Order: sequence, then structure tokens, then C-alpha cells
Amino acid sequence: MSRTVFITGVAGFIGSHVARVLLARGWRVIGLDSEQSTPAMAPLRLAALHGQSGFHYVRANVRDQAALAGLFAQYPDIDTVLHLAARAGVRQSRLKPHAYIEDNIAGQVSLLEACRTLSRLRQILYASSSAVYGPSAALPFSESVPVGAQASFYATTKRMNELTAQTYSHLYGFAQTGLRFFTVYGPMGRPDMACYGFARAIQAGHPLTLWDAEGLARDFTYIDDVVEAILHLMDAPPRAGESRLFNVGYGQPRLVRDLIRCLETSLERQAIIQKAPRPAEDMLETWADTTALKAVIPWEPQVSLEEGISRFVAWFCGNSEYFNFF
Repeated sequence: MSRTVFITGVAGFIGSHVARVLLARGWRVIGLDSEQSTPAMAPLRLAALHGQSGFHYVRANVRDQAALAGLFAQYPDIDTVLHLAARAGVRQSRLKPHAYIEDNIAGQVSLLEACRTLSRLRQILYASSSAVYGPSAALPFSESVPVGAQASFYATTKRMNELTAQTYSHLYGFAQTGLRFFTVYGPMGRPDMACYGFARAIQAGHPLTLWDAEGLARDFTYIDDVVEAILHLMDAPPRAGESRLFNVGYGQPRLVRDLIRCLETSLERQAIIQKAPRPAEDMLETWADTTALKAVIPWEPQVSLEEGISRFVAWFCGNSEYFNFF
């Protein structure tokens, strides 16, 4: 049966990938994006969506209450909302805290207020982050452990998103699912992420900067595995009034040096590495405990770091001229 999903941040990395798969399933996708986060990437991501009969797109900011009201009046049959629009970037949040409040916190409240008009709404899924666990969290990170202090302002806004979701579920009976993403990478990903920056540097023969920290590791998670988890969760909503949280990660931390080695192998070039002190807002290691997620959906990540980087590099090299990276 055809369903209608509303995706904020549809021109973003995860949003565009999810939209493409849903359209292939025969769903109708209503997409909204301001195209401000990575404007160079938005046209390429949207190119795979425009022209499909089930795709309806509006360029607007999620804080625009009038735009949301107009969309929801036009498409009252929306039954699933996937909220991915946000201002990303741990280090940038230290420089522009007000912008993160506006986009991440005010934007979510704007959306949730508008969602109160959707009579057929089954579930709201929204993006959180592994960054909410903070530097004092025990490994592996588990949703069952109380969250302590965050290391970045970005992480603080994401934790506020989780608390806000809980309040709206309590007050208005929303069924909500928060997605704590762990270092998602792959084709058409964010250019500010290490995967892109390292690949550009290696390909161009320029030095790349690696934080001078023993044990620097991330739970790298390939985009296709993330999309699969989201699709399963869309088909398994929580009960009315429940606000739940899930880690979405591969479930195995890998050294950042492993990422560099995989890029060297796929690009067939050696990296030139320079060291720099690790910023205070960057965590040393992330590691997802996915026990809770696997108890709810039949999901298992399939793409190793080696395979994922091979796929990323194939796409990266095929599109380097388009982005004028070098």
C-alpha cells in the first residue's frame, strides 16, 4: 500500500538516500530543504529525485511555519515524518552557537507544532547523534545508560532535541523515534567529514591533518546500512505517546588510521600525515551498542569499512571534476 512520508533535509546526505529508496518502493515523498548546509551537493542529490512522479519538493527552512502549514494542508495524508534537517558540525558549533539553536532547536519545535495538524500521523523519526553521549560515557555507548555532559554545543542541541521529543510525546501523544547516528559515510556524503577531506588530500598529494591522540576511533557506518535501519523502523512504529531512542551504528569502532589506510588502498596513493592537537569538542572514540535496535527490527549492518570506502572512492573519483575538488 502506498504511503506518504514527509522528509526534512531531503537534499541532505541521509535524506536524499532514504527518499530515493522510498520512491522506488512506490511511496509518495514530500521533501523540504533550505539547501544551505552543503549547497554544492544539493543539486546532485536532488537530481536523482526530481522528475519522479511521487516526489514533491519545496525549498524552504524548517523554521518557516507558514511553509509547513501550507504543505500539511496540501498533503493531509502524511503518515510518517522523517526530520533530518539540521545544522551539522561539532567544531562549527563552537563558532556559531546561535545558529545551532535556531536551526536545531527552534526548527524542531516548529516542525512538531505543525505536526499537531496531521490527523493520520503514525510516527515521527528524527536525527540525533552519537555525540550526545559525551566524553565520560562508558564504551560501548548504550541507550540504557543515563546521558552525561556533552563535549560540544552541537551535541547539546541534539540532546535538547531528544528531550523536546519526549515532552511532545507526553503532551500530544506523538509516537517518536530518535536516531543516534554514528559517523555515517558514503557516496554524496558531507564534504566537511574526514572521509572527504582525507580523500581530497591524498588524491591531490597534500598533507592531511590527523588529531594527535592515541586510540582515536569511530564507529564508521555506511549509508546503505543506515537507510535500511530507517526503513525497518518506519514499518515498526512505537505506540502512541512513546518516545524511544536507538543507536544506529556498525557496532565496531575502527581507528581513524584504518580509514586512512582504506583510502590509500582504494586511491592507490600514500597519505602525507601531519599531526595536530585534538580539539576539546571532539570525542576520542565512539562505539554503538545496537542491542536495543536489533531487538525491535531484523537488521544487521552489512558493509565493512573496507568495502564502504571502496564504494565511496569509486563514486568520489567519478565525480571529482563536477565538484572541482582538485
